[in-house]
Amino acid sequence: MRKLLLTTGFALAFGLCTLSAEAQTKAKPAAKKVPVAASQKAPESNAEAPEMKTYYMALLKKGPYQPTDTAEVNSIQRGHMAHIRKMAADGKLVMAGPFLDNGDLRGIFIFDVASLAEAKALTEADPAVKAGKLIMELHPWMSQRGTKLP
Repeated sequence: MRKLLLTTGFALAFGLCTLSAEAQTKAKPAAKKVPVAASQKAPESNAEAPEMKTYYMALLKKGPYQPTDTAEVNSIQRGHMAHIRKMAADGKLVMAGPFLDNGDLRGIFIFDVASLAEAKALTEADPAVKAGKLIMELHPWMSQRGTKLP
C-alpha cells in the first residue's frame, strides 16, 4: 500500500510539468545580463551575450518525520500537491518533480522569485516541509533565460 501511495504521489508530482509551462508564460522580473567570455561566444558571430537569470533551486530531502498512518500520509501529500499547484499558478515555481530512486533526495523545486528569502518562505510553507516529512536545501542557480526542457 505504501508503494502505491508513493507511486501515486510521484505520478501526481510529475503532472506539475504541465503546470511549469503555464508558469513560464507569466510576467517575470527583469533578468540579470551576464557577459559571456570570448571563448564561449559563437565564432563569426556578433550576437549579444545570452541573457542569464538567477533562479532558486530547493533540493527536497527526506525529513525526520515519516508518518505511517495512511490518512495522514494522504493528507500531507494532498497539501503538498495543492501548494505546488498554487506556486506554479502564481508564476513563482517554474519546475518541480520527484526523484525516482527512492533515496534521501526526494525532489526539487525551481523558483523564479526576487530573492532567496522569498524562495525559502515558499518552501517552508509547504505542508510536507511543515510536517517534517521533507527538509530543504536551497541554492541560487543561474541559467540562460528562456531555456526549456525538450
